[in-house]
Amino acid sequence: MEIFEFLKTSYTAYQAVDNAKKMLGEAGFVPLRETDCWQLEEGGAYYIVRGGASIIAFRYRGGAYRVVASHTDSPCLKLKANAALSDEHFTRLNTEPYGGGLWYTFFDRPLRIAGRVAVAENEKVATMSAVSPFRIVLPSLAVHMNREANEKFAPNLQTELPLLSLGKSELESFLPAGTLAYDLFAACDEEPFLCGEHGELLASPRLDNLTSVYTSLAALIAEKEGSGTTVAACLDAEEIGSRSYGGAGSDFLRAVLARIAGNRTEEEKYRLYAASFLVSLDNAHSLHPNHPEKCDPTNRAVMGKGVVIKGHAGGAYTSDAVSMAVIESVLKRAGVPFQTFFNRSDMRSGSTLGAISTGQISIRAVDLGIAQLAMHSAVETATMSDIEAMQTALRAFYAADISFGDDIRIG
Repeated sequence: MEIFEFLKTSYTAYQAVDNAKKMLGEAGFVPLRETDCWQLEEGGAYYIVRGGASIIAFRYRGGAYRVVASHTDSPCLKLKANAALSDEHFTRLNTEPYGGGLWYTFFDRPLRIAGRVAVAENEKVATMSAVSPFRIVLPSLAVHMNREANEKFAPNLQTELPLLSLGKSELESFLPAGTLAYDLFAACDEEPFLCGEHGELLASPRLDNLTSVYTSLAALIAEKEGSGTTVAACLDAEEIGSRSYGGAGSDFLRAVLARIAGNRTEEEKYRLYAASFLVSLDNAHSLHPNHPEKCDPTNRAVMGKGVVIKGHAGGAYTSDAVSMAVIESVLKRAGVPFQTFFNRSDMRSGSTLGAISTGQISIRAVDLGIAQLAMHSAVETATMSDIEAMQTALRAFYAADISFGDDIRIG
């Protein structure tokens, strides 16, 4: 699956996992279930899904772990229960914000209802992905009726709601028969497109963080002779603090790594973790051409300049001197360009799932990403060259033989 199709059709974390399963299945990865006993074969390739919105894939070799962790979710509008809100003229959808979106950008764009539904089947409950066959829109109030719109626009997310239909309608009209409950979202349905004089820019919904999900999976699929057990962990709910059944704050990654370790003793598992390394992969803010003052004077990321290594004194990112030196060595050996990013000291930093993941399982870690503009907008902008550089970087990381002791050796 090409990245354009992945970005276009991964409306929510559920569709992102469906697409990940398709990519992995076509590459020969074998599905595992958490409720089964695992019989792993040396050199085997596997994946596990939890909650429909998180997936962990790995190539089993019995050695230390090389983990790339990213997140499958992006800001959008989540439908509440009993979402259809009708009067004599219209039916709107009762939604609430999911994550910290740049909400004004969601107005007057094509949106699509997507997510998952829970359906009664005889005496069972089954879950399945759902995508509406139609688009919806969140209409703006005309400037003639809101003369201050161009001076200030702070949408009230309880009263500004997407329009489902003219007249009275029922949301259930497109849901499977027997639907009991749903996790549905109104997500941007804009087509990804290349722009710029030379087609060097990519504008698309959900670049944060589906570029990371895609490149980590593509790198894992591509590498056949990596060092140790290579893992791509694509986890949900990062945009709401990773508090979910399959998020970085859960035991999902820790449990999978422990089960991969098999019958090793607790001490042997701790030694295995101590020899491992994690890349927390999430996008970074690029220098904005119209607002250069928003960036740090000496650590500003620029689109098109390669992989971004992110640091933060307050622990928003996992990078320290050792982990940065390790990843810089890997990138230099692979000929991948890189740059550093720190926030301005007088601005609040964003965060990633890396620090939450390493709070669950102690592994050395570094934060990487690609530079992008308009983070959390309905449509964001990055460069194709940086996406390609990241995929090369991750393949080099998976292949690297990193040995931790009194000295750190990188082969």
